[in-house]
Amino acid sequence: MSGACGAAGLLALHSAVPNGAGRLGSLLETFLPWLGVAVPLLGCLALLKRSWVGLLACLAPGAVWLWLFGGLWFSSPPDSYDLTVVQHNVADDNADPAGTARALLATRSGLIAVEELTPVARPAYQGVLGASHPHRAVHGTVGLWSAYPLSDVRPVDIRPEGFPESWRRGLRATVSAPGGELAVYVVHLPSVRLGPTGLASAARDESAALLGARIADDPAERLLVVGDLNGTVQDRGLAPLTSQLHAPPKGFAFSWPAALPVARIDQVLGRGVEVTEVTALEATGSDHLPVLGRVLLR
Repeated sequence: MSGACGAAGLLALHSAVPNGAGRLGSLLETFLPWLGVAVPLLGCLALLKRSWVGLLACLAPGAVWLWLFGGLWFSSPPDSYDLTVVQHNVADDNADPAGTARALLATRSGLIAVEELTPVARPAYQGVLGASHPHRAVHGTVGLWSAYPLSDVRPVDIRPEGFPESWRRGLRATVSAPGGELAVYVVHLPSVRLGPTGLASAARDESAALLGARIADDPAERLLVVGDLNGTVQDRGLAPLTSQLHAPPKGFAFSWPAALPVARIDQVLGRGVEVTEVTALEATGSDHLPVLGRVLLR
């Protein structure tokens, strides 16, 4: 019974877990959906002990989990959408960039956003994507290939303090999509490391705050942020972004690591548009899975 109450408490009150030393709050929120696994495990244990009280206690974490995540599992997205975007950290050590590019092309998405794009691999992506997506914007290691015209392309500086000028992981472009113009940010926030002292996410959090300030000042009525944010939408470290942007109401779409995905750190988020669904796709030569977002322009 105490285990069920503890799981329910962590699910319901995760924001109360302190995020000081070790970023324990962010660590919990990164894997928050997986607390639901405790429900059947505790239920089986209660059955083995023939404890009806324990079995009833499992209803509490089950109900809280459904309240938090049931919509991602059970809701039905609208059938219609105006735009699709595929987002992928293609990995700078990808041995088959052309194959990865072909996999992205096969999604038939109007927008293709990539991170960890190296100068060596860039011609392979251009060779595969250039014909169908002739409009391109690249800054540092992030890139956007578009089937629709791009304008007002500019870099976005999201470097944390102390990072070199060569660290260029953000761009903004205006896309002339069939349903109207929208601003698209392609970004790659700093990596997060898990060690004996907890989650090392200070640089990621600082970069998220810089990006959040930039978005708050952006006058665009319709806006998308796509990229590897190195965090889930539940992670409070991304609050400067997620407080302004809407996450898809449908689809867990765990994207990392590709071999055994446990978290979606690759995001498609919107403001003034509705990202109706996000789906994880099959693995490529990267350690991330691509994610496909369907967007309804309001």
